[in-house]
Amino acid sequence: MLEGKIAVVTGASRGIGRAVALKLAEDGALVIVNYNGSKEKALEVKEEIGKKGGKAEAYRCDVSDFSACEAFIAEIIKEHGRLDILVNNAGITRDGLLMKMSEEDFDKVLATNLKGAFNTLRFASRQMLKQRNGRVINMASVVGVAGQANYAASKAGIIGLTKSAAREMASRGITVNAVAPGFIETDMTEVLSDKVKETSVSQIPLGRFGKAEDVAAAVSFLASEEAGYITGQVLHVDGGMAM
Repeated sequence: MLEGKIAVVTGASRGIGRAVALKLAEDGALVIVNYNGSKEKALEVKEEIGKKGGKAEAYRCDVSDFSACEAFIAEIIKEHGRLDILVNNAGITRDGLLMKMSEEDFDKVLATNLKGAFNTLRFASRQMLKQRNGRVINMASVVGVAGQANYAASKAGIIGLTKSAAREMASRGITVNAVAPGFIETDMTEVLSDKVKETSVSQIPLGRFGKAEDVAAAVSFLASEEAGYITGQVLHVDGGMAM
């Protein structure tokens, strides 16, 4: 389905990013597994893709660093001659009540989650516009959770960025969409207490947390030719939580 496509997945060493990388490789894309601090885990993802017959490369880049992103995307294009799919998944949390949240914790989350998506899209867009083809999928969220003002703000920003970029790039055949996961079984949700998990599940019509593979399937669809007439949209993968 994605044979011959070059796909960059940021924050692909674990969790949802890992599942997305595995799925796109399974669909035939050559996947660039981006990481910042988790080289060992990124190489494990690359190795797992290889064992399944797929193609992958691992690249370190701090997406919050504008110049580093310029060099990162330039290297991909130099090496492969094109860039077809960009999945902006890299994200961090620095939770805390609003009245106690430090400026550093707010800035760090916005720099990685929101500015990081801008940085990669800024440099990937030129190549996609030149190709007159491309798929961008940004990772948003359905959250509005107490203690996550920085995270929620960054993800709301992602939705605005998605819609603006979609309008800007549509005339060249490029689609830009967002996927908004609900509660997904990852390292981030694993640390929640049983009480919080029970309360969260009670708010989900389907009655369970999602899996990273559920999100990966949605990303795979939006990256495919079948989704060529869908742009500027936010696809919720949340078990009905945001209905």
